[in-house]
Amino acid sequence: MTQFTDPKTLNNADIESGAIFAPKFDANGLVAVVTQEASSGDVLMVAHMNADAIAETLRSGYATYWSRSRAKLWKKGESSGELQEVVEIRADCDQDALLLIVNQTGHGAACHTGRKSCFYRKVETVDGQTVLADSGSERLFDPADVYGR
Repeated sequence: MTQFTDPKTLNNADIESGAIFAPKFDANGLVAVVTQEASSGDVLMVAHMNADAIAETLRSGYATYWSRSRAKLWKKGESSGELQEVVEIRADCDQDALLLIVNQTGHGAACHTGRKSCFYRKVETVDGQTVLADSGSERLFDPADVYGR
């Protein structure tokens, strides 16, 4: 596994203002990642990375995440062609979350449902019930054609 500086070896000033990249991984060795489209500023998805996923992303220039459901590295778009070319990686103030700013390739869909963003539904209250309502985000590809499901 790739090693980064252990944040426990740094003081708060180094973590919050210094130049040392020391991601604070959780108990499962993961850090949350928000992915944003460079051209529009739209939030595309939220995923997780472990040290190897960060290292591969830095090496290749394409977003690679840790798939918790499959328990393996996952190069975004590997099977769909919807690759994410990394423009910039940012760490939040205490380095326990990352922001990937990407150029979304392919049809422009980051979501496995074929939509641009995974955030295609909004939470609403209708007649006292909390429901999810479609925001009107169209499908850019048919998942059945791409994934065979």
